[in-house]
Amino acid sequence: MDIDAFVAAHQREWDRLDELVRRRGRLTGPEADELVSLYRAVSTHLSAVRAAAPDPVLLGRLSRLVARARTAVAGTHDPGWRDVARFLTVRFPAVVYRNRYWWVTTALVFVAVSVAMAWWVAANPEVQSAVAAPEQIRQLVEHDFENYYSEHPAGSFAARVWVNNAWVAAACLLLGVFLGVPVIYVLWMNAVNLVASAGLMASAGRLDVFFGLITPHGLLELTAVFVAAGAGLRLGWTVIDPGPRGRADALAEAGRSAVAVAVGLVGVLLISGVIEAFVTPSGLPTWGRVGIGVAAEVAFLAYVWVFGRRAVAAGEVGDVDEDARGDALPVAG
Repeated sequence: MDIDAFVAAHQREWDRLDELVRRRGRLTGPEADELVSLYRAVSTHLSAVRAAAPDPVLLGRLSRLVARARTAVAGTHDPGWRDVARFLTVRFPAVVYRNRYWWVTTALVFVAVSVAMAWWVAANPEVQSAVAAPEQIRQLVEHDFENYYSEHPAGSFAARVWVNNAWVAAACLLLGVFLGVPVIYVLWMNAVNLVASAGLMASAGRLDVFFGLITPHGLLELTAVFVAAGAGLRLGWTVIDPGPRGRADALAEAGRSAVAVAVGLVGVLLISGVIEAFVTPSGLPTWGRVGIGVAAEVAFLAYVWVFGRRAVAAGEVGDVDEDARGDALPVAG
């Protein structure tokens, strides 16, 4: 295909379609019919360019024009319960499942580093004295750590926990594009906070109290953070190695997947926040509180593996629908 000749032959049609799309709220009856006719014609032009001469500039221009014309002809899409159900049963679990090697590896490294550091704090009095004064440590292990979960009204505490954890997850997702370095920093700061409390509680012989209070909400909460961190690290790695596609296309897909993770984790973090506010400080026996936390964690992992694995096997990649993401040039490999 001669691109220059093709453009010269159809330029007036494209310009006219663009004009009608811009005036779509003020069209006469004949102009509305012309809009539909031109939309069909330009869609055919786009298909021809895709098949015969995938020029990136022309392909992008026609893709945007056809997308705008489609909206003008068919109206904007109104998301309904069907879209919500598809997101929860297909798109979100699919992207979490596809990222599993990233966030599972992140979780294993985080746990290994945290355990080693907590043991270091518990076994070295000089490290403990560097963390806080003896009176402050005694106040923490005997009162403050346990009272933290019950000193505020449960409803407001749940909201505060939810917002705080959402910010941590958002930081992991949004800052991942900077080669993943900020994600590692966020994880490190979370590990330091957790390790200091764990080490001090262990040195005072109250590790059972620590796990009895942390486990109910911490399993699901940390898993959500790991999922967000895994998506952020994958986004950062895409900057370094986009694979066979162009860097812009690869980043666009990884970014859209990160948005899906962010939206899905809102619900996950809400559940962990409710558990932290209402279950962790409750009068239930330790085994009951821990059991609720374990059940929530197992339910989330089963949800990801059952729905996510099935969706990925069916070809789902966790991206938005094809008509919403535009066109990209084909690549080899």
